Amino acid sequence: MSDAFTVLWTHDTCRALRKAGRVGERPPVAFSGAHSSLPAWTGARAGDEVYALHVNQREVFVVSQMRVIDAERRDCCGTAPAAWDDPAYPGHDDWSMLGAGGCGAQAVHVDATPVRFDVPISGELLARLTWRNRRGQTRGLKYVVDGRLERSISLQGFYRLTPEAAGELAEVVSSPARRR
Repeated sequence: MSDAFTVLWTHDTCRALRKAGRVGERPPVAFSGAHSSLPAWTGARAGDEVYALHVNQREVFVVSQMRVIDAERRDCCGTAPAAWDDPAYPGHDDWSMLGAGGCGAQAVHVDATPVRFDVPISGELLARLTWRNRRGQTRGLKYVVDGRLERSISLQGFYRLTPEAAGELAEVVSSPARRR
């Protein structure tokens, strides 16, 4: 059975996606890291879903839904760096803003929906979303006030959703009103 996770894409990441003209395109890769500057996609396996989220003016958006294919270095990644200042993944320069230069970055190949910034998560759903840790304990999102997220700290990282929350996020992404 596959799992689902969330990862928060920062304002800098989303700004870089817009500036590079990636809105409407499907990312073939995302990056996991060994340092807190880049969330480690620990626990994600082939077939798992990852929802890239973005917070803008206290509203949470699903930017892309990604199905993990693998975390292997492939030919598409380009030549492995020979020196410390060589690019880590020259074959993915178009998507480097997703973390290619992060400390200990590892490419995670994905099958993704197009990058969008117009798929909000309703305040009602935001208050119901739950995540579970490895010990099976669940938690909700902190700092939701009147359907808006006051602080994004509890979204920062890479977290496993409960099956119910994953199903609800899948509905948000696949809603006919959202497809264009």
